[in-house]
Amino acid sequence: MKAIVCCGGQGTRLRPYTYSIPKPMLPLGRKPILEYVLRHLKANGVNEVTLTVGYLKEQIISHFGNGSKVGMKLSYSEEEGELGTAGSILASAGKFSKEPFIVQMGDHLSRLDIKAMVEAHRKSGCIASVALKRTGVPLEYGIAEVNEKNRITAFKEKPIVRNLVNTGVYVFNPGIFDYIKPKEDFAKNVFPRLLAQKQHINAYIFDDYWLDIGRPADYEKVNEMVTLMEMVGEKE
Repeated sequence: MKAIVCCGGQGTRLRPYTYSIPKPMLPLGRKPILEYVLRHLKANGVNEVTLTVGYLKEQIISHFGNGSKVGMKLSYSEEEGELGTAGSILASAGKFSKEPFIVQMGDHLSRLDIKAMVEAHRKSGCIASVALKRTGVPLEYGIAEVNEKNRITAFKEKPIVRNLVNTGVYVFNPGIFDYIKPKEDFAKNVFPRLLAQKQHINAYIFDDYWLDIGRPADYEKVNEMVTLMEMVGEKE
C-alpha cells in the first residue's frame, strides 16, 4: 500500500518548541514523532510513503533520507508556501492511478487498524473514508456528523461538543484529486464539496488510542511518558 504523510505545517500551536524544529521531528524519547507514524504505517502494510514537506524541511529529509532506516521507500513533495492539507497532496497525483491510498498527518500518534480501515473503505464503495475517534468533549477538534448508514453528512470545525473527532487519517480513491483545488483543506473545503456533489464519505469509527500533539503541555506529557518507558525497558 501507498500513503501520503503531511509534514509541511509550521506547528504554531507548539511554539516555542517549533521555532527551530518542525513538529514531526520533535523527539519522543529518542525518536522523532514522525518515526512512530511511519513505523505504524509499515506495521499496517504500507511500504511506500510520500512526505509533503515545507517548513524546515531539510531536517526531515536529512534524517529519513530514502526511508531505509524505517524499512520503507520514502519520497518527498516539497511545498512552496502554505498549500493546505488537501492542496499539499496535489503534486503527488501521478503516483496514484488505481488503488486506494492513505493520507494522514505527520504529527498524530495512534493505534488505528489501518488495514481494517482500508478494507472497510473498499467495501463501502465510497470515494473517501475518514477515521473518526470516539471521545468525550472534543472542544479542540473538528468533528463529523454521521447517519445511520455510517455515511458522513457534515463536518464542523472546533469548538463544538460532539463525540466523533476527525483524526486526520483518510483513505481515498485516486478520483479524489478531481475534487481538490490548490491551497485547500480537506475538512473545510474538499469534504463539503464532495457532500454538495452527492459523493458519499465513509465513516470508519474506532475507539483505540489516538493523540494530536497540539499544545506544549500535550507534548511534554507524552514525551515524559515515552522517555520513562525507555528507561524502564533498559533496566529490564
